[in-house]
Amino acid sequence: RLSTTSHKGSLFRSAGVVSLATALSRVSGLVREQVMAYFFGASMATDAFVTAFRIPNLLRDLFAEGALSSSFVPVFKEKMVKEGEQEAFDLGNTVMTAIILMVTVVVILGIIATPLIVYLTANGFTADKEKFDLTVDMTRMMWVFLLLVAVAALVMGMLNSFGKFGVPAFSSTMFNIGGVVTVLVLYHLISVPAYALAIGVVIGGLGQLAVQLPSLWKLGYRFQIRLNFADEAFRKMLRLITPMVIGLSASRINILVSTLLASFLAEGAISYLNYSFRLMHFPLGIFAVALGTVTLTKASEFVARQDMEGLAATFLEAFNLNMLFIIPSAMFFIFFARDFVGLAYRYGEFSQGDTANTAAALIHYSYGLIGFAGVLVIVPIYYALTDSKLPMKVSVLAVLLNILLYWPLVKWLDFAGLAAATSVAGLLNAGLLLAYLPSRGVPVPFTRLGMDFLRMTLASTLAFGAASWLRFDLWPAGHGLLGRFVNLLGPLMVAGVLYVLLCYLFHIREIRIVMHKLLRRQSPT
Repeated sequence: RLSTTSHKGSLFRSAGVVSLATALSRVSGLVREQVMAYFFGASMATDAFVTAFRIPNLLRDLFAEGALSSSFVPVFKEKMVKEGEQEAFDLGNTVMTAIILMVTVVVILGIIATPLIVYLTANGFTADKEKFDLTVDMTRMMWVFLLLVAVAALVMGMLNSFGKFGVPAFSSTMFNIGGVVTVLVLYHLISVPAYALAIGVVIGGLGQLAVQLPSLWKLGYRFQIRLNFADEAFRKMLRLITPMVIGLSASRINILVSTLLASFLAEGAISYLNYSFRLMHFPLGIFAVALGTVTLTKASEFVARQDMEGLAATFLEAFNLNMLFIIPSAMFFIFFARDFVGLAYRYGEFSQGDTANTAAALIHYSYGLIGFAGVLVIVPIYYALTDSKLPMKVSVLAVLLNILLYWPLVKWLDFAGLAAATSVAGLLNAGLLLAYLPSRGVPVPFTRLGMDFLRMTLASTLAFGAASWLRFDLWPAGHGLLGRFVNLLGPLMVAGVLYVLLCYLFHIREIRIVMHKLLRRQSPT
């Protein structure tokens, strides 16, 4: 039986590896967005690309990193623990064969139906034929990305099950590099420069898959077509994935409704929401996605060994470590949204007005960050327990609330109301999932979690509020990249130091765990 002490160290180390790799991915993703902002600004081209990419990218959550990975890892891990690696690889081949066949059909049908899909999801574009046609062309170019990323996600699931987290987390960096290089090379070489964005998605998808294959090969995996769809483990995965697909489909319908509404708003609205959403995903990817990825694998192993004590320890540590980083990230966005957006995008075609509008959307995504991050570490516990029905029901309820909030919040906040509605729904989703955990046999000390949450929120508010109030220009004449970076880094460092000190003052346990690990890693051996 695994001890909770050894587990804590391994969770932190594994999450640290994923966080570092994901941080590199987010930085490269930010560079990709900066390149797009520099060459295209917030324009018809970026609205068309964001809308076009969103269509296959939404299905990516169903056939790739979302439902597929979350349903595959617990079953694959159980197979590996109880029956051995070869039996697990046989299951991997069955799933790989099924995914290739299914997604290929989806891609072909998607290419054929693209004009209808764009008409339904971005009807506001029909008033501008050039914009509508551009969106259709780019969507068709990017459909094949869905197949590439679905296979890459399955490879990632197998690698994670073997405790290999670094390379899979790094793979999305290859996706971003592919997008950046493609735009830089093709922008001046093709007649429609916006097509370089779509071609870059396909090139990036190839890189995301290719970089993982050598690691899986070293583990002994060899792909073989396997049509054993009557296999009990495969059928168990299907039973698990079906509610996930329904739940994710509900949230994806919500995103499509959001896109549809934004298509009727002022030009650039879709781009403002996209740019701010990408910035919000920066801490989400570095901390919450990393912890969620590791939590699913660790929790699945504890469930396979019937170690509920280890499962509870996994959840408590993952949730509090998550909030330790996510809450101050949300406060940073609230107090420094305009500075951060300016640092990230205020170049080339991206105007001062674009900066202000993107910052407004980011502020309203900021409080939702807490809910989005919470879901990423709570849901894996349900999936490890092979319960995907409750997360599905909660997701559908959150989506209904989201859609109901669109109209009043858009009337009040314009395009930023779409971000606000998404954030409120995200907080509800996380809250309900947390509240129902004890009914699944996971003891949750709500008083402790609530007090820790309040202390972290107070520490973050005081730290970033003070840093904002004490704002000073270290580089008074600096308007370029270096000047903006220095002028934002100063207050950020002040806020960071204050936050750590306040966490110690408020007796937040997790800050001691993190500082101990960091100091021990830096000390000579």
